[in-house]
Amino acid sequence: MEVINQKVVRKDNTLLSITHLTQLLHYVTGFGGFIVPLVIWLTSRKTVENMDEHGKSIINLQLSLLLYIIISIPAILLLGLGILGLIGVGILGFVLPIVNAVRASNGESPSNFLTIPFL
Repeated sequence: MEVINQKVVRKDNTLLSITHLTQLLHYVTGFGGFIVPLVIWLTSRKTVENMDEHGKSIINLQLSLLLYIIISIPAILLLGLGILGLIGVGILGFVLPIVNAVRASNGESPSNFLTIPFL
């Protein structure tokens, strides 16, 4: 007797944490903070427990940050409020992946602070 299409789901909190930390590639290389987590999520969402939830959280965060940047750039002309928005996006984009990586390593669900649920 042969087993076909058996799903093996493993618990890998380290991969979840690494996926969150790859968002910080924007600060190191200038690119890759969206593509690398997307590739990791798409390749392992069916084999790693909770990867789908964390992957959606990462993509929602990255899209929200992009939207906040798009809104903040024209707001620079409005008494310089856009500069505060860009500073806030920079801080949020640096701190939230670290917080979510720690939460993922502890087996908790990710934080969705100021994140718009696109997915």
